[in-house]
Amino acid sequence: MYKDKLITAHEAVKLVKSNDHVVVGMTAAEPQAFMNALHEVANDVKNVTVSSCLPILEAEFFMNPKYKESFNVGGWFYTNTLRKIHKNGNISYIPNHLHLAGKKRFQHKKPNVFAMSTSMPDKHGFVSLSVQNVYEMDAIEIADIVIFEVNPNFPRTFGDNQVHISRANYIIESNYPVPSIQNAEPNEKDLIIGRLVAEQIPDGATLQLGIGGIPNAVAASLKDKKDLGIHTEMFTNGMMDLIKSGNVTGNKKNFFKGRHVTAFAYGSKELYDFLDNNPSIYFMRGVEGNDPAIIGKNDNQISINTTIEVDLTGQCASESIGHVQFSGTGGQADTAIGAQNSKGGKSFITLYSTAMVKNPETGEREEVSKIVSTLKPGAGISLSRNDVDYVVTEYGIVSLRGTTIAERAKLLISIAHPKFRDQLTKEAKELMYIGQDS
Repeated sequence: MYKDKLITAHEAVKLVKSNDHVVVGMTAAEPQAFMNALHEVANDVKNVTVSSCLPILEAEFFMNPKYKESFNVGGWFYTNTLRKIHKNGNISYIPNHLHLAGKKRFQHKKPNVFAMSTSMPDKHGFVSLSVQNVYEMDAIEIADIVIFEVNPNFPRTFGDNQVHISRANYIIESNYPVPSIQNAEPNEKDLIIGRLVAEQIPDGATLQLGIGGIPNAVAASLKDKKDLGIHTEMFTNGMMDLIKSGNVTGNKKNFFKGRHVTAFAYGSKELYDFLDNNPSIYFMRGVEGNDPAIIGKNDNQISINTTIEVDLTGQCASESIGHVQFSGTGGQADTAIGAQNSKGGKSFITLYSTAMVKNPETGEREEVSKIVSTLKPGAGISLSRNDVDYVVTEYGIVSLRGTTIAERAKLLISIAHPKFRDQLTKEAKELMYIGQDS
């Protein structure tokens, strides 16, 4: 059966027809051989839509503007790869909450072709979806054509991610390394924020962490905690380190006790080696694992996310700079709401108090506050003010749960950079968020 399904990437792309919807695995599970060959059929197809998430590969079919009549890209989450070619005119963001990203997209456009990288099949003929299980299993179940790009370098992982090769219509054999990223080293601000958050996390809590300096600083500040658990969207090096150090056991979890639940993994080669044949890590498809109702099943569920800008009412713009798409909602709302569904759960939005940005009039870079009276025009609201809980900067931590607009405006001003507090107070009065005597 395996040999009968083998084709080359050059043969596989010829399966794509005009007006098809092609879906590819996200991030490290991108089918690189297939994607690198897709431009070869550009002269034979028109209006092919390719849906992807957190793309790493700079494939010719969408990087080169000469192919834009043949291919357009729908992105669930932008990376620099999509940001720098958005101007081509054939790239567009798909607004979504991650747990419903695949479900809603596939209701709108059924996948005609789905391709992703997987582990090699085991002796029973099953491949593992390896490092991704966000929307990939959902696509396999409904796509007209399923292509597995099997690769001996991809770790064999466990969970709701085992698929027999009979489910694939075609198989491509590849042998490239799993795409990796090294840990961001926390800076002084990260470490301050990390300690403030860690102080709020009790022994036995279950964690959701992202990637970057602040989440890494939080993980580094948890080395004195006991019996932590993991129920996260993304599995990272920081989580691996906490498991290896004995701080994470999963023994206090209510849901999947003793198992570390995730939807996808992205990190170093060391992380992928750790995941390989590790039964303690459970890859749960995103539609379930990122569902706020499921997340809330664990007591003391902790969600830690970052944002670009927050206004004085608590609205978090985490994915765009004004109208310009920068990243994506991802699972921010999923995990923040899920944590607050949890008994004893807490959700943290973290950010630096300021950023250096270019002044459009002078061209000079200047320091601006990331806590603002109003968001930039066109900003996408990733987390509504109804769903924000704790907000943390290097100047402190405040809880907005249950507060009025006046109360939260004052609280947020208290953790803004001191040089901007007077101006923010003045603007809050002008907007009638707080009284004139405040």
